[in-house]
Amino acid sequence: MLNKSSIKNNYIYNVIYQILLVLTPLITIPYLSKVFGADGIGRISFVESIASYFMLFAALGINTYGQREISYYQDDKIKTSEVFYNTFVLKLITSLVVLITYILLSIYCFKSYIYLAFAVSIISVLVDITWFFSGIEDFFSIVTRNVFFKILSIIYIFVFIKTKDDMVLYCISIGLFTLLSNLSLFPLLNKYLVKIDIKKIQPFKNFNIVLSLFLPTIAIQIYTVLDKTMIGLITKSEFENGYYEQSIKISRFLLLIVTALGTVTVPRVAYYYEKKDDKKLKELIYNSYRFVLMISIPMALGLYAISDNLVHWFLGSDFNKSIILLKIVSFIIIFIGLSNVTGIQYLVPTNKQNKLTFSVVIGAIINFSLNLVLINLYKSIGAAISSVIAECVIALIQFYIVKDEISLIKVLKNAVKYFVSAVCMFCIIMIIAKYLDSSFINTIIITIVGSIIYFAILIILKDDFLLDKLPLHKKYID
Repeated sequence: MLNKSSIKNNYIYNVIYQILLVLTPLITIPYLSKVFGADGIGRISFVESIASYFMLFAALGINTYGQREISYYQDDKIKTSEVFYNTFVLKLITSLVVLITYILLSIYCFKSYIYLAFAVSIISVLVDITWFFSGIEDFFSIVTRNVFFKILSIIYIFVFIKTKDDMVLYCISIGLFTLLSNLSLFPLLNKYLVKIDIKKIQPFKNFNIVLSLFLPTIAIQIYTVLDKTMIGLITKSEFENGYYEQSIKISRFLLLIVTALGTVTVPRVAYYYEKKDDKKLKELIYNSYRFVLMISIPMALGLYAISDNLVHWFLGSDFNKSIILLKIVSFIIIFIGLSNVTGIQYLVPTNKQNKLTFSVVIGAIINFSLNLVLINLYKSIGAAISSVIAECVIALIQFYIVKDEISLIKVLKNAVKYFVSAVCMFCIIMIIAKYLDSSFINTIIITIVGSIIYFAILIILKDDFLLDKLPLHKKYID
């Protein structure tokens, strides 16, 4: 049952979708920033951060568990079917409990239609079966549907979102099109599943494993969402949350391209792990590190360099503070890229999730502690600094954890050419950016010039990884 599509093809499918995710905000963020303003964006951001905790508990660690288990048994249709039904029923139970709780709190405690609108997002978690298709490496089915409904969501925003009074309609749309995309995958299940004895459906059989995968998810959520919650609670300013939301959103959209490889690599790593093919597993992981470094270092420095030019035309004058925030958070692209390889691509599929939990719990504690001090002192800037420090610590801890299996020296050695090329690019485009006014065209010019300089230097340095002209060398993915 193993999907024969190579990691290269799956990566291309996933990158197509990630590029759409990057292009979407290029269209919608400027529009929504003008419609809702910094305070409106901040209000949505705060409510969404609250709803995210409920979505977290609805999903539990089930998506990660389901993808990994399906990956283990790709060649066994009966076992795959058992894993699917057990996992889906468990998720159905947890999601329904959380959904009912959230709706009741929205009506009787929060007393706001904006909170209630995010119930749609929780429903989308309930019917999410993308973990199954990721596990069997059928990324084409996921991507085609996601692309279609993402385009519909863009159309929806421009047709129905006109003023601040449409805030509820916008919040509904955040989960609505994900819900529709998830539902569209169900008809495809007949191709992969067989009927099983109902007695074999035991959703709580491996609940302890699910919980062990849930712990790192909680910790990750703390330092990715808690920032916005704490900014809102400590500063009492929707504007500060708005500045932070837009800057972190831009950096994380670029991060999607960096981590796209992880989405398609995890099931293959799990497959090699189950087959005890350590050689292919390690080669795949080292290649992932190299790819992440090749694109994350120039992305981070490039984003820093174009921040001034980008923010003024992209977000508007109301978001001037987002410039310094964007410069700070640009560096999380490198740290999250590395920890994604170590934690998500290696530790999880090789059944070492407890080590991942340890690293992200330490990072979450550091992030929370720094937030208490730095947000009080520097508001949203303090939250940005806390996030970067926490992500750096997590990446370093994970490298220490796997030091006997993965050589940090080897990883860093591969990064030298990328660092040299990126620094040269950074110096040149910083000079160019000084003489160009803030505009869409000028941002594109700076980006294109920077890309040409970076890759030209890599070619001059004869970087063999780039010269292969493929995201991954063929010998590592066949």
